[in-house]
Amino acid sequence: MSVVEDLGDALAKSTLEAMEHIDDDRFYEKVGRVIESSSPTLLEAYMTAIRVRLAERRARVFLDKALAAAKSGTAAPEAPKDYSAGGH
Repeated sequence: MSVVEDLGDALAKSTLEAMEHIDDDRFYEKVGRVIESSSPTLLEAYMTAIRVRLAERRARVFLDKALAAAKSGTAAPEAPKDYSAGGH
């Protein structure tokens, strides 16, 4: 990783931890505005890291629920709809 990516990822990780304590699920946007005023390059790395970490969290919750359902014999959770095939 580059210095910018390392800094963006470290800041994203700290921000996500802070969001749990602050109880504001959009706090990362405020931090992003602070970064944007000084470095659009760092903002891009930070937002990429935020999106990747949030997606990983959601995927882990889905995985945990699917495994729990399999163990208990209940219905697995529904995955989000796949809109990549196009159309509406």
